[in-house]
Amino acid sequence: MTADNLFIAKQFSLLSKLMDIHGENSFRAKAYSSTAFTIKSLPQQLSDIPREKLSAIKGIGDSAAGKIVEILERGEMPVLTELIAKTPLGIMQMLSIKGIGPKKITVIWKEMGIEDVGELLYACNENRLTLYKGFGEKTQKSIREAIEFFLNNIGNYLYAQVETFATNLDERIKEHFSEYSFYQTGDFHRQLEIIDKLEWVTDVPEKELQDYLHQHKFVTEKIDAGESVYKGEEENILLKFYHTSTEKLFFQLFSTSCSDDFLSEWKNRSLFRYREIFDSEEEIFTQAGMSFIPAFLREKTSVIDAALQNDLPDIIQTKDITAIIHSHSNWSDGVNTINEMADAAISKGFQYLVLSDHSKSAFYANGLSVERIKAQHAEIDELNEKLKPFKIFKSIESDILNDGSLDYSDEVLNSFDIVIASVHSNLKMTEEKAMMRLLNAVKNPYTSILGHCTGRLLLSRAGYPVDHKKLIDACAENNVVIELNAHPRRLDIDWRFISYCIEKDVFISIDPDAHAVEGFNDIRYGVLAAQKAGMTVNQNLSSFSLQAFEAFLSVQRAKRKF
Repeated sequence: MTADNLFIAKQFSLLSKLMDIHGENSFRAKAYSSTAFTIKSLPQQLSDIPREKLSAIKGIGDSAAGKIVEILERGEMPVLTELIAKTPLGIMQMLSIKGIGPKKITVIWKEMGIEDVGELLYACNENRLTLYKGFGEKTQKSIREAIEFFLNNIGNYLYAQVETFATNLDERIKEHFSEYSFYQTGDFHRQLEIIDKLEWVTDVPEKELQDYLHQHKFVTEKIDAGESVYKGEEENILLKFYHTSTEKLFFQLFSTSCSDDFLSEWKNRSLFRYREIFDSEEEIFTQAGMSFIPAFLREKTSVIDAALQNDLPDIIQTKDITAIIHSHSNWSDGVNTINEMADAAISKGFQYLVLSDHSKSAFYANGLSVERIKAQHAEIDELNEKLKPFKIFKSIESDILNDGSLDYSDEVLNSFDIVIASVHSNLKMTEEKAMMRLLNAVKNPYTSILGHCTGRLLLSRAGYPVDHKKLIDACAENNVVIELNAHPRRLDIDWRFISYCIEKDVFISIDPDAHAVEGFNDIRYGVLAAQKAGMTVNQNLSSFSLQAFEAFLSVQRAKRKF
């Protein structure tokens, strides 16, 4: 398969870092880092550009062009392959750990003599890093926490990362073993955001399954009574199979697709009615005298009572999303023009687009100056005339500054239809500091939506500590919507706190935070998370019709003091 721009950019970025670590030409290292940035920003795939024209692209010279051709034609860059071969695995892992850049890694490796992540953690615990220049107590503490976070997540994946593999493998197994039954279960079946293994319930004999998987480059990790576990030679994720009789398939499926609390409560109430044989999963609920509870809702015990009363909510679906709220164009750090974003939204059947580029403090993302805001608004006015009845709303993702204020004067903020307030800088905060910033932003009358409220990046950044209840209470008091950022690496606000939002009548907005038209597809992951919280269409802002959304904006404008 031909390498895409993201892969090629990562190769140049890694080359730059390894050159720094190995003490090679610093000028070339910086140049390759710039090349990586250029490639990520290109609107066209390098593979679609004639080879002889690559060096003519601004930011890509002859040397970089030659290496791009190597990647496109050979799948690798020989000079990078050589550097990787000279670099210990532990040093390569350190490059994946937040807060440890090439300069620090050089000191760790060359001066401290440490080549392993575990050894580095040990050195942090013994307070040895502070003996070296550039490694104070705060730096050491930060590195220790980052390593602990890294080690805790080895072998874990985002739902979105394993979804295609899980679906394809499921189809292949079912096709091969057509005379047997396979049902996906476990965390993936429950739509959890982090997956450490893929699980199936099956009536296939263990030996037959083992022979098949061995033929397809999977190795046996463990075989116990009724369970077998495998791992791919390429895919670092466990495959677990629960082997049972055909008669007990649905009993096993149910038992392995609930949270521990849910299953414990089910058993305490004797809701199986002392049976283990069912003709379907639905029959388990029917004989218990309740509505069917889908696997994604089998988390909290309270859902059992709701099902017994036939009072389960009508859960939101992807088709219920009517708009793209929170999107970035090439006016800041997006890939596409506003027109392209709008056309893509129209083609997908959305009624409106909320364009929310970055504000001026986000200089790293080409945030908008006041002058550029005026120019952008003029372009939106022109497009709205052209695209009727579809509408583009003028928005901004305004940085929440250190004191909790927003990034522009009230006069400028008043020029937007809607303001999304988000924290992007100085993320290392105590809960007290984080809550001060967030609460001040929520109280600002120009804030309509609170963006990705913890700043977390799943499997890479824990986010700043937040008192969710206090924050949700403040949003309720100030009529502020809380974003469920649908990017599969964010999914922030965490679905576990959405039930309290619902209780306090705080709207959620499932938003893709799209930086390209392809990002619209991330909405699905936000919906999967919202489903786990039992959200309905009426509780989601991005399900509002155009008319309802304009009525919402009228209420928001009434808050403003300007």
